[in-house]
Amino acid sequence: MRVTTDLWVSALLRRVFAAGGFAAVVKRGAAEAGAIFVLSRGRLGEVALFGPAPQTSYDSAKPDERFFSLLGSGDDAAPFDAKLEREKKFDPDIWVVEIEAGAVPVEELLSVRTDS
Repeated sequence: MRVTTDLWVSALLRRVFAAGGFAAVVKRGAAEAGAIFVLSRGRLGEVALFGPAPQTSYDSAKPDERFFSLLGSGDDAAPFDAKLEREKKFDPDIWVVEIEAGAVPVEELLSVRTDS
């Protein structure tokens, strides 16, 4: 059984705060199964956007785990903000969580898939 999005996001926030970082829910979506987008900001101004991984990233051994893909990174958040606005228009049930991970790399907080 898959954990609800609301519970998963709450756990992410706790992990970020426990690691000495900061996190905030920018947009709350559907509590049961909303898609999650994570905007990661580094302390030196770098920005990265993570979104749900394609369905092909999931394997039958762990069907309930949430995987993410890096959608882009850079020094300017404007393109990512525009992408999130388009996503909100397409799917009003998405969640947007903004984090500053602190000492822990984002890849340790999220299950990031790099395969295409």
